Amino acid sequence: MVCYLDYNATSPIRSCVIDAMVKAAYVHSNPSSVHAAGRKVRNLIESARSSIASIFDRANDNIIFTSGGTEADALAIRGLKQNNVLVSAIEHNAVLSAASYAKQIPVTKNGVVNITVLEDLLANCKPGLLCVMWANNETGVVQPIAEIARLAHNAGWLLHVDAVQGLGRLDPLTIKEADSVALSAHKIGGPPGIGAILIRDGLTLSPLITGGGQERGWRAGTENDVGIAGFAMAITVAEAERKTEKIRLTNMRNRIVTELLNRAPEVQLIGMRAECLCNTLSIALPGVAAEDQVIALDLDGIAVSAGSACSSGKVKRSHVLDAMYPNDSIAGQAIRVSLGWASTSEDIDQFLQFWGVMRDRYRINR
Repeated sequence: MVCYLDYNATSPIRSCVIDAMVKAAYVHSNPSSVHAAGRKVRNLIESARSSIASIFDRANDNIIFTSGGTEADALAIRGLKQNNVLVSAIEHNAVLSAASYAKQIPVTKNGVVNITVLEDLLANCKPGLLCVMWANNETGVVQPIAEIARLAHNAGWLLHVDAVQGLGRLDPLTIKEADSVALSAHKIGGPPGIGAILIRDGLTLSPLITGGGQERGWRAGTENDVGIAGFAMAITVAEAERKTEKIRLTNMRNRIVTELLNRAPEVQLIGMRAECLCNTLSIALPGVAAEDQVIALDLDGIAVSAGSACSSGKVKRSHVLDAMYPNDSIAGQAIRVSLGWASTSEDIDQFLQFWGVMRDRYRINR
């Protein structure tokens, strides 16, 4: 049986989410239709929108459903129509690709945006859009979004936050000052292929997809009502369990940290001096390529990753770790362990056992 420790890539769908989606699938109609069947589907979608809006203390009209986090990021960056864009150097490729022309903000060795450089850029560039993620998908490092929002707004900038990894793991009200927020369902036990963008009152978007007038005219196409129902259930459960899960997953993560350092003092734990997600560990084993570690653990039934999961199935050198450790080999030697709602103590036992076997094997073969 596979020991799955790659929740930052995607998570198993919760059984309650499957139930909600099956129920929604039997409510068959086009939500844009004016007849009773269409209104029933429309009510389902609006109920889901209301559930998500309440978690973020936003108005229902501020929630626009998309196909996922990648589309939500692109819709913010291209749809807000800002000529000047700043991005942190550790953003997900969804942001970096949509804003390939943007100036990048460096980060410290702890993986936190360099606030001094940020303040200088905000003051000396014509105001536009600033993009800073809530929590990093590779290291789990959490950014001080409230402080960054204050700096951005004082300088006349808009702030977009990719909140995909923080969703269900961090307090959603800590990003309430963001002007736009990207969300995705499949990181929290929801289905893939559904996400949302949250927009502040008073802002408008130029749509990427045109056609019908769905989603306030900002995202055309018949809504994925089944996916939306699953998303609403997943985020509702994840938020209800967030505080207890933080304690449970923190204990699991701390156990891994303690045992790895006791067994292998040469190990480097990346980003641990900053605030980090309770479920994420970036572990560097000096002298052993990340790809070799991922393959070795996979052969023993352990699913971990290196870099971002959105990289065509290839293990590539991490731009996130390169930004944190320029010209340092550590960027090619770190794997990511990420826990989630179905993780168990047995998973941790299995990982520690086979990680130890892998480490000893490479030490002997040096």
